[in-house]
Amino acid sequence: MFRSMRRALQQLSDDECRRILEKATSGVLALSGDDGYPYAVPISFALDGDRIIFHSAVTGHKIDAIRRSEKASFCVIDSDSVIPEKFTTAYRSVIAFGKMRIIDDSDEKRRAIEKLSRKYAPEVSREMMEKEINSGWNALAVLEMRIEHLTGKQGRELLRKE
Repeated sequence: MFRSMRRALQQLSDDECRRILEKATSGVLALSGDDGYPYAVPISFALDGDRIIFHSAVTGHKIDAIRRSEKASFCVIDSDSVIPEKFTTAYRSVIAFGKMRIIDDSDEKRRAIEKLSRKYAPEVSREMMEKEINSGWNALAVLEMRIEHLTGKQGRELLRKE
């Protein structure tokens, strides 16, 4: 169902892809938008096993797109360094493909948003985190993308350095 990478020597291992997803702080979520136009939105996230957790408002373009089609891709750029004299870029990126869902179960939603919160605010006290989550709970949607295919690639310039 998913294409093989044309330049297999540049393909990152599954472990390296997951390491990149663990440390990255933002990526671009691509959904099927209005009138057949792609909708790609920058967003924070947390990797949780074989799923990626996102947050959202309860209404809006993301929610409408997910309700229309569960299929999505998510891209993270780990490295991007322009090499002007060679007319190229030293890059490393990961793309995950999967199916989105809005987490409806309250307990599951709570665990997922806590995972996301811990990634971005690890030093914040449990009480402060709870207060923040509770204050926005009714306006908060938590989204999950189940990873069906994960691929990563690095530019030849980074391969040469290794």
